[in-house]
Amino acid sequence: MKRLFDIFISCLGLITFFPILLVIGILIRLKLGTPIIFKQQRPGLNEKLFVIYKFRTMTDERDQNGELLPDEFRLSSFGKFLRKFSIDEFPQLFNVIKGDMSIIGPRPLLPEYLALYTQKQAKRHLVRPGITGWAQVNGRNTITWEDKFKLDVWYVENQRFILDIKILLLTIKKVVRSDGISNWNHVTMSDFKGNSSKDDHTNYTS
Repeated sequence: MKRLFDIFISCLGLITFFPILLVIGILIRLKLGTPIIFKQQRPGLNEKLFVIYKFRTMTDERDQNGELLPDEFRLSSFGKFLRKFSIDEFPQLFNVIKGDMSIIGPRPLLPEYLALYTQKQAKRHLVRPGITGWAQVNGRNTITWEDKFKLDVWYVENQRFILDIKILLLTIKKVVRSDGISNWNHVTMSDFKGNSSKDDHTNYTS
């Protein structure tokens, strides 16, 4: 049922918003350049790597040594707008249709984080990653990495269809209010460097 739900919502979203997405693509080409779609490898179900799709939100500005500038310098006002309303996530509907992702699940992170997880945190890869998830509606980028992973694992251990519906409705509310986009002084979320504590006993069931 979850897979049928994923396909239905993805197809409905792409068909409904196709004219808007086409305009967004043209604006990205004019304002930020090419490629329009940002592609990057991410670990999915059972840690299998796949290519995630997102709308581009940053420029390719570099310093005098040819190194990319920090995110806060490359993220334009237009890119901030795309992120504010999660428009940059729309291409991931193709990932859902392909079976790489689900509508609801732990967000797919960087491959280099795999070696840093505790055994319990690694359980987040026992399900397909999602466009949105329990952590996104309970703090998104304003909570610590450890709290984010605890929320992800709680979802894996308690997933059910009615919970997915709840998360989807809460996500719509969060997007409209633009809640939890930034993490303190970072434009999105700081890099995960490893765990500061091995304590995984916090309960997240609200």
